[in-house]
Amino acid sequence: MLDNSDAFIALPGGIGTLEENFQIASWAQLNIHHKPIGLLNIDGFFNKLLSFLDQVREENFIPHSVRPIFISVSTAEELINKLEDFVYEPKPIAAQINWSKRNSSKRCKLDLFFHL
Repeated sequence: MLDNSDAFIALPGGIGTLEENFQIASWAQLNIHHKPIGLLNIDGFFNKLLSFLDQVREENFIPHSVRPIFISVSTAEELINKLEDFVYEPKPIAAQINWSKRNSSKRCKLDLFFHL
Protein backbone atom coordinates (compact mmCIF):
# COMPACT_ATOMS: atom_id res chain seq x y z
CA MET A 1 0.00 0.00 0.00
CA LEU A 2 2.74 2.46 0.93
CA ASP A 3 4.78 2.05 -2.27
CA ASN A 4 1.75 2.12 -4.58
CA SER A 5 -0.01 5.20 -3.24
CA ASP A 6 0.42 8.94 -3.55
CA ALA A 7 -1.74 9.71 -0.50
CA PHE A 8 -4.01 8.07 2.06
CA ILE A 9 -7.70 8.77 2.58
CA ALA A 10 -9.70 7.96 5.70
CA LEU A 11 -13.47 7.97 5.95
CA PRO A 12 -15.25 8.16 9.30
CA GLY A 13 -14.65 4.90 11.11
CA GLY A 14 -13.64 3.19 14.32
CA ILE A 15 -10.56 1.84 16.05
CA GLY A 16 -9.15 0.20 12.91
CA THR A 17 -9.39 3.47 10.99
CA LEU A 18 -7.61 5.35 13.79
CA GLU A 19 -4.92 2.67 14.05
CA GLU A 20 -4.20 2.82 10.33
CA ASN A 21 -4.07 6.63 10.35
CA PHE A 22 -1.63 6.72 13.25
CA GLN A 23 0.53 3.99 11.71
CA ILE A 24 0.83 6.03 8.51
CA ALA A 25 1.49 9.19 10.56
CA SER A 26 4.21 7.47 12.60
CA TRP A 27 5.87 6.34 9.36
CA ALA A 28 5.85 9.96 8.20
CA GLN A 29 7.44 11.00 11.50
CA LEU A 30 10.19 8.42 10.86
CA ASN A 31 10.67 9.73 7.29
CA ILE A 32 9.51 6.45 5.76
CA HIS A 33 7.23 8.48 3.50
CA HIS A 34 6.16 12.06 2.83
CA LYS A 35 2.58 11.49 1.71
CA PRO A 36 -0.51 13.28 2.99
CA ILE A 37 -3.32 11.69 4.98
CA GLY A 38 -6.70 12.94 3.82
CA LEU A 39 -9.53 12.90 6.34
CA LEU A 40 -12.99 13.10 4.82
CA ASN A 41 -14.42 15.08 7.71
CA ILE A 42 -18.14 14.51 7.13
CA ASP A 43 -20.27 16.46 9.64
CA GLY A 44 -17.14 17.28 11.66
CA PHE A 45 -16.44 13.61 12.47
CA PHE A 46 -12.67 14.16 12.81
CA ASN A 47 -12.81 17.57 14.56
CA LYS A 48 -11.95 16.21 18.02
CA LEU A 49 -9.14 14.08 16.59
CA LEU A 50 -7.69 17.14 14.87
CA SER A 51 -7.97 19.14 18.11
CA PHE A 52 -6.14 16.35 19.92
CA LEU A 53 -3.37 16.37 17.29
CA ASP A 54 -3.05 20.14 17.65
CA GLN A 55 -2.80 19.77 21.44
CA VAL A 56 -0.10 17.07 21.38
CA ARG A 57 1.82 19.09 18.80
CA GLU A 58 1.69 22.20 21.01
CA GLU A 59 2.84 20.13 23.99
CA ASN A 60 5.74 18.75 21.89
CA PHE A 61 4.63 15.12 21.94
CA ILE A 62 4.75 15.06 18.15
CA PRO A 63 6.96 17.12 15.86
CA HIS A 64 5.40 20.16 14.25
CA SER A 65 6.26 18.62 10.87
CA VAL A 66 3.79 15.73 11.32
CA ARG A 67 0.55 17.70 11.78
CA PRO A 68 0.49 19.27 8.27
CA ILE A 69 0.26 15.86 6.58
CA PHE A 70 -3.30 15.55 7.95
CA ILE A 71 -5.61 17.27 5.46
CA SER A 72 -9.21 17.56 6.59
CA VAL A 73 -12.14 18.74 4.47
CA SER A 74 -15.83 17.90 4.28
CA THR A 75 -16.24 16.95 0.61
CA ALA A 76 -14.56 14.30 -1.51
CA GLU A 77 -13.90 16.70 -4.39
CA GLU A 78 -12.18 19.23 -2.14
CA LEU A 79 -10.16 16.46 -0.49
CA ILE A 80 -8.85 15.18 -3.84
CA ASN A 81 -7.91 18.73 -4.85
CA LYS A 82 -6.04 19.38 -1.60
CA LEU A 83 -4.24 16.03 -1.79
CA GLU A 84 -3.14 16.80 -5.35
CA ASP A 85 -1.86 20.22 -4.23
CA PHE A 86 0.02 18.85 -1.19
CA VAL A 87 3.74 19.63 -1.17
CA TYR A 88 5.96 18.05 1.43
CA GLU A 89 8.25 20.55 3.15
CA PRO A 90 11.25 18.70 4.59
CA LYS A 91 12.46 19.65 8.03
CA PRO A 92 16.25 19.76 8.52
CA ILE A 93 16.03 18.21 11.99
CA ALA A 94 14.26 15.05 10.75
CA ALA A 95 16.08 11.73 10.67
CA GLN A 96 17.69 10.81 7.37
CA ILE A 97 17.42 7.03 7.43
CA ASN A 98 16.69 5.04 4.30
CA TRP A 99 13.87 2.70 5.33
CA SER A 100 13.32 1.09 1.93
CA LYS A 101 13.13 -2.69 1.79
CA ARG A 102 15.71 -2.67 -1.00
CA ASN A 103 18.41 -1.84 1.54
CA SER A 104 17.16 -4.11 4.32
CA SER A 105 20.29 -6.29 4.21
CA LYS A 106 22.45 -3.27 5.12
CA ARG A 107 22.74 -2.14 8.69
CA CYS A 108 21.99 1.50 9.46
CA LYS A 109 23.55 3.42 12.28
CA LEU A 110 20.98 5.36 14.22
CA ASP A 111 22.07 8.25 16.42
CA LEU A 112 19.44 9.39 18.89
CA PHE A 113 19.39 12.70 20.66
CA PHE A 114 17.09 13.31 23.59
CA HIS A 115 16.07 16.84 24.52
CA LEU A 116 14.65 17.24 28.01
